[in-house]
Amino acid sequence: MLLVVAESSGSSPGRQGYKMAVSADGELIGSIGGGVMEVNLVEESRSLLRDAATGRGGDAGMLSEQVHRENSPNASGMICSGKQSVIFKLLGQEDARTVNSIIDALNTRQPELLTITPTQVKVTPSEGGPGHDPKSKIQNPKSDDFTYTERLGFKNDLYIIGGGHCALALSELMSKMDFHISLFDDRPDLNTIDKNRFAHTIEIVDSYEDIAAEIPDGSRSYVVVMTLGYASDERVIRSLIEKEFKYFGVLGSSAKMSVMLRKLLKEGLPAEKLDRIRTPIGLPIHSRTPEEIAVSIAAEIISVKNS
Repeated sequence: MLLVVAESSGSSPGRQGYKMAVSADGELIGSIGGGVMEVNLVEESRSLLRDAATGRGGDAGMLSEQVHRENSPNASGMICSGKQSVIFKLLGQEDARTVNSIIDALNTRQPELLTITPTQVKVTPSEGGPGHDPKSKIQNPKSDDFTYTERLGFKNDLYIIGGGHCALALSELMSKMDFHISLFDDRPDLNTIDKNRFAHTIEIVDSYEDIAAEIPDGSRSYVVVMTLGYASDERVIRSLIEKEFKYFGVLGSSAKMSVMLRKLLKEGLPAEKLDRIRTPIGLPIHSRTPEEIAVSIAAEIISVKNS
């Protein structure tokens, strides 16, 4: 059973696009918000799966409204306020080809659309290309003839420049979120790059001076600079300073970055563009280890993304 949050409002713990799969053998993957609501919907899914296995039928696809208030119709058992509508879609062997198409689209980053109706799950090309279609939407949410559509793929792009210990820790942490991770370094034999199984793409560049050609502008682009040192960080900043990003952060101490930014300002780089650089990078939580630094950076990126 595939569970999908089709829409949500208020303080609902499950947001539009959250997904969960409940298998006939009891395995669970993903989440639609957690808590007692999720427990109850998982049990309902298992009951529907048992009915399907015994030939007793049941709905192949339906919407269930969950209201997070006490003594309300369709009460979810939670009191956090808000509500969410959850699609129950029974998947069978006939849907295997569609599932494989979804996997292919994610792996190749093709702009495909996922559509779920009470009777069908399908994947179709996105005519407008990446970013053209909304992340997700639902039509006729109050009827038995709903249509849920979602643009497949990552919503955001994270570009990490520098592949050291902090980059490895940040890649692992951000791989659990809705970010496509691209890693760049100019050192081909770096041990931490060999260990990095979390970045989706890793590229060894000849020079950081040309890094701008690898990183597009846009509200989906998040850039983290953490190269070997001062000189290479400066080359990256010079290359990227004219681009517009949702997030642009540089790892480094306050003293180091103050010296660098003053130098760049004195050389004529625009003050308003230098002011957009977040440095020292990350939330001020006195982080020291690569893992702690990764947490502080990830938290700052999440804060920017959700603001």
